[in-house]
Amino acid sequence: MTPESAVQTFLEQLTRGEAYEGQIEHVAVLPARPARYGDPQMSLRPEVESILKTLGIERLYAHQTQAIEAINQGTNVVIAAGTAGGKTLCYMLPLTEQIYADPQTRALLIYPTKALAQDQLSKLQELGAGTVFSADTYDGDTPRNKRRRIKREAQVVLTNPDMLHVGILPYHGTWADFFRHLKYVVLDEVHVYRGVFGSHTANVMRRLRRIAAHYGSQPQFVCSSATIGNPQQLAERLVGLDFKVVDEDGSLEGRRFFVLWNPPLIDKDLGQRRSGNMEAANLTRKLVERDIRTLTFTLARRQAELILQYIREQVDDKNMADRLMAYRGGYLPTERREIERRLFSGELLAVVATSALELGVDIGALDAVIMTGYPGSISSTWQQAGRAGRAQQDSLAVLIALSGGIHQYIMQHPEYLLETTRERALVNPHNRFILGSHLLCAAYELPLVDEDAELFGAEMTDILKILAEYGYVTKRQKWYWTGPDDTYPAGEISIRSSSGTGYEIVEAADERLIGTIDDNSAFWMTHPGAVYLHGGENYLVTDLDIQAKKVSVKPTKGDYYTQAVTLSEVEVVAIRDSRVMAGEGQLFLGELNVKSQVAGYRKRRRLTEQELGTVDLDLPAQNFETVGIWFPLSHQQAQTLTTTDHHILGSLHALEHALIGLLPLFALCDPHDIGGVSESYHPDVGAGGIFVYDGYPGGVGICEEAYYRAEELLAAVADRIENCPCEVGCPACVQSPSCGDNNQPLDKMGAALLARLWSG
Repeated sequence: MTPESAVQTFLEQLTRGEAYEGQIEHVAVLPARPARYGDPQMSLRPEVESILKTLGIERLYAHQTQAIEAINQGTNVVIAAGTAGGKTLCYMLPLTEQIYADPQTRALLIYPTKALAQDQLSKLQELGAGTVFSADTYDGDTPRNKRRRIKREAQVVLTNPDMLHVGILPYHGTWADFFRHLKYVVLDEVHVYRGVFGSHTANVMRRLRRIAAHYGSQPQFVCSSATIGNPQQLAERLVGLDFKVVDEDGSLEGRRFFVLWNPPLIDKDLGQRRSGNMEAANLTRKLVERDIRTLTFTLARRQAELILQYIREQVDDKNMADRLMAYRGGYLPTERREIERRLFSGELLAVVATSALELGVDIGALDAVIMTGYPGSISSTWQQAGRAGRAQQDSLAVLIALSGGIHQYIMQHPEYLLETTRERALVNPHNRFILGSHLLCAAYELPLVDEDAELFGAEMTDILKILAEYGYVTKRQKWYWTGPDDTYPAGEISIRSSSGTGYEIVEAADERLIGTIDDNSAFWMTHPGAVYLHGGENYLVTDLDIQAKKVSVKPTKGDYYTQAVTLSEVEVVAIRDSRVMAGEGQLFLGELNVKSQVAGYRKRRRLTEQELGTVDLDLPAQNFETVGIWFPLSHQQAQTLTTTDHHILGSLHALEHALIGLLPLFALCDPHDIGGVSESYHPDVGAGGIFVYDGYPGGVGICEEAYYRAEELLAAVADRIENCPCEVGCPACVQSPSCGDNNQPLDKMGAALLARLWSG
């Protein structure tokens, strides 16, 4: 049976099976796309022509040709194309040609993950790395005894932003010859660099440009991206230079069956549906039993581990169970490399993964992708769907809805995915908390001068003056690092979060390291009493040592998992802007001080997800300044709610949840990136209202986007609430699983009325 008939036959049999309960909401059959080729105006070197023939590449796609010509002209280029669109060759070929022409040429290739860098090294070897020229990866896994040789000999270095930040730029003196001849910098998968990670990476790029200029080079930048709404703007904000965009994808693409799958309702009045995790497990099992190799994506680490457990419990064949694995951040490097190897070789039938496998690691030919929940953006949805069908065969992509409003909205509006323009990726290199940390790193690397404001922005001097008050820097014509002698700033700053270096997770019995977790996630994922899932196994958190930054766990056989409960308070610090909305009322944008605390956790039974009770916690509160929007409730609007028998606080509370639930459709973010508070009276507003804020110090641009698109957001929220079949509110419209007030009070239709009043 061919892969094409396997996918079609599976769908047909699925809908005829006894267990099918009408879960398919929509099927889109996306036709195959023929390739469009282009011929370079300049001839390639014979060595490169020979390599292409060896690889079986007779002609280049049109976008590859455009990109190569622009790179050869010395232009900074951003290439935006779909999964398997051949973006790698766009920069690999000019780079290889230049190294053949001038062996002193140096290139720095930056990938968001170590796995992707390792994968790309193998592709570079096909072009002559290891024989004609020297190339190697340089990251946290590189052996110490190999690092000196790489610095001295490698013409191409493959790394990640983290290692560039913490292990290369602070030691630039040992890389002097490399920086002196640096001609190309490639920043791959730039759509990943958004929010906090993108804002950090933008500052790392400015530090890189500064160090390169110190050694006399001005490298040319090449960026590659999945299809997003603003590739040129994103590249320019990340790097701080002008870019030419190449985004007309000419690559060949096979036919794809795209399915929207909604778990069946089990309680219409409560809006309760069958677990999306169980639906994903059932579909994955059915696919692998038909020998259809499958990649199942999840939104969170815990979800990946739960689904893996569910699949293994359903599979009778022990040999098949051993061919199912999870893949996520927090695994040790050796575990990840082994899973990648087994997936590429075909040993594994299915992998349940977080977005860690969304990127372009070559994992061989897959026939199906299951997405357990909307990935958070249209771009990520198609990036994940594109992991199947790489050999131009028919492929299957299934998006399973979870209970949240964003997922149910998409089930009712398939055109949102199929017809809407891709979102804009948001990055804010001038976030003062993030910028301040990188100014410390830059001062450590080289004393800062006034001219460096051209790189870091006009805020540089004001921030340095504040840092000087704390003794981190001092000015003697230039700004010098004066922090502790026994440390360096990059070592204390994690660029994956707005906090520090993270926690180690160890088994309490023997102190064996089993994983890691970042500071922001530690309190709500590894609090005392939490069930931590790793490698398909359950661990109970016995201790969270904040001082030592260590989490102690022990194996457990419990039949439940845990979900943190958070409480927040906000204070208005400053108003940046305000406007009258299209409907009734005003909207404000400004700076907020947020006090956030993990106050407890809920226990939920595995498989059924039934709530088993709540446990209180006494963890320290976390205070931070951020950017938010707020909607004050006017006296007239309060009267309208009262006279129509709606509960004022319940209406505000329900609308707050619904706004947070749908905001990721309008700003490229995850619901966990946003926080909110609703109050019947807030002293800084002088009335009741709703606050929605970026969940990171300094803000990362999410609420700025929401401020300008508030009416669209409110209209979508009203539509979602009014079309939800539940009676009094459910997770699909106005309930939040992480609500610290246990979703009380909520007034579903009062929220819809208020959304209509504000949206106009």
